[in-house]
Amino acid sequence: MELKGIHHVSAITAKAPENFKFYTNVLGLRLIKKTVNQDDTSVYHLFYGDEVGNPGTELTFFEIPMAAKNHEGNNSISALSLRVPNDGALSYWAARFDEFGVDHEEVIARAGRKTMAFKDFEGQRFILVSDENNKGVSGGIPWEHSPIPQEFAIRGLGPVKLTVPYAEATGGVLMDVMGFRKKGSYPSEIEGQPDILVFETGEGGSGAEVHVEERKDLAPERPGRGGVHHVAFRVDNEEELRKWIDHIKQSRYPNSGFVDRFYFKSLYFREPNGILFELATDGPGFATDEELDHLGESLALPPFLEPQRKQIEARLKPLNTKSQ
Repeated sequence: MELKGIHHVSAITAKAPENFKFYTNVLGLRLIKKTVNQDDTSVYHLFYGDEVGNPGTELTFFEIPMAAKNHEGNNSISALSLRVPNDGALSYWAARFDEFGVDHEEVIARAGRKTMAFKDFEGQRFILVSDENNKGVSGGIPWEHSPIPQEFAIRGLGPVKLTVPYAEATGGVLMDVMGFRKKGSYPSEIEGQPDILVFETGEGGSGAEVHVEERKDLAPERPGRGGVHHVAFRVDNEEELRKWIDHIKQSRYPNSGFVDRFYFKSLYFREPNGILFELATDGPGFATDEELDHLGESLALPPFLEPQRKQIEARLKPLNTKSQ
């Protein structure tokens, strides 16, 4: 068994319509699935990605309309990354962010790659990562109807950064339970703090890395809008997921057991510092209930929610996509 890389990340927004505008109009991602939170059908669960929502490109948001602002801190997924083709693309994005008033930092090196940190309209923390010399998991294929030129477009998810009080505990789970390898480290941007540790899985590269920052000086994060809910890692298929479920149980980690999310199958568990991990299958994918040319245009519901469609649609605010 081997995890193939990052599958998706799920974050929190308080404003789904504004979220849709930012991630499609400013970042140029494709809305590949407009559905609802299966645990609270009164709010959206939005999925963005490449042209078809390939695993490793999926950025998702749970809408929580009354969510307070995220208070950054420890025991958290403290930054998400998005891959761009090369170093030159970072200059394009710096100019675009200036044009749209997006808060961003200067280009600096992280883990041997050129990067640029930025935040969305709710303070969600991102890092653009250049794939100039990336060797490892391939990126996705940008949507041809994106407002971003193909040569600069986002190609998927890059490293996920975790901030924890005990890096050894998280690293132990990554290596001893999940099969990651320790790749190296790079200096913290905070003076006096330990180096940030880099772990990789599968073919490696920016699409298969977790970066672990140890901070003993921070209070635990208080999640809210602009925070990250969980990170999911790629499992090849359902048969292999079942093996992982047995493995996690034998490792004595409390877990969700098998969960059917319709577009993929999953397992959830928390590592020792409290961060929620998911293992998710590569398929069946987002074209299961919609044609590829029309992904994300209409409200998609899994079969068990279809009988409630009228009531669900009545509670949702339109996102102003082609149809609702």
